[in-house]
Amino acid sequence: MTADPLPSWNDCAAKRGIVSFLAHVTDDASPGFVPLPERVAVFDNDGTLWPENPIPFQAAFGFHELCRRVAAEPELSASPMVQAALAGDFGALVADGYAGLREVIALSHAEITTDAFRDAVETWLAAARHPRFGRRYDDLTYQPMRELLRLLDDAGFKNFIVSGGGADFMRVWVERVYGIPHERVVGSAGRASFALRDGVPVLTKSLDHLFVNDKEAKPAGIHQFIGRRPVICCGNSDGDHAMLQYTTIGNPRPSFGLIVHHTDAEREYAYDAVTKSTGKLVAALAEAPGRGWQVVDMKRDWNTVFGPAGS
Repeated sequence: MTADPLPSWNDCAAKRGIVSFLAHVTDDASPGFVPLPERVAVFDNDGTLWPENPIPFQAAFGFHELCRRVAAEPELSASPMVQAALAGDFGALVADGYAGLREVIALSHAEITTDAFRDAVETWLAAARHPRFGRRYDDLTYQPMRELLRLLDDAGFKNFIVSGGGADFMRVWVERVYGIPHERVVGSAGRASFALRDGVPVLTKSLDHLFVNDKEAKPAGIHQFIGRRPVICCGNSDGDHAMLQYTTIGNPRPSFGLIVHHTDAEREYAYDAVTKSTGKLVAALAEAPGRGWQVVDMKRDWNTVFGPAGS
């Protein structure tokens, strides 16, 4: 008997839908067969592959770096947005078109070399712990979704992360954690500048020409950086709504959409229309039945949320 490829999933419509879809598109005798080059799957990250509460994990990193800067440069604390960040008021930062968050990101993510930024992220990941779960942030990935990534990889799919998170932030750890190579990360990014310093090539991050990879920008980012229309899309919020539509509406190939619905307050969090940070889910959830998108009820459909530490 073949082992269950998705053991952390209970017997549910979403699991059956995944298995049925893969059988359909990988059978070369099937009318829905999808050739290997076109087997592209896109995944949001925050809230889809790991949690985004009480704040997105990259924001936790940014606030940590901001605290370090304020300790060395106290005058920075005069800014109301810096004060909001230090107080953990994420709502103030995302108001007015994310103006406050952009200011905080500029202080923690810009005018730093890419090598120094990578080292800062690695240092933070090694030491930081989630305030509720007490585990490393990169230990808090959803075991069922990691099983799905492996299943798709085995079926010849190329898995891409298409996220509002920073591309440079995710590229530090995605290959180690998800088995997704750096070049398959499409995220928010600003322009980097090149220079030779004492004969050494250096790239410096900036927020110039910032591309925020969220909502309608996600299909544009897929077109620009991947160049193929996905046939599988997995998200969790209205930030992924356009990406789900782009993947499944009018696609000449069979397509599959999946939404992770956060319904488990005991093992993770429960939210949709009302959320403490990001991940609001209203429009995509309402559209899902008519589009045939599978909705994963985290509480009902997953027998495991997080794998063991270090897995």
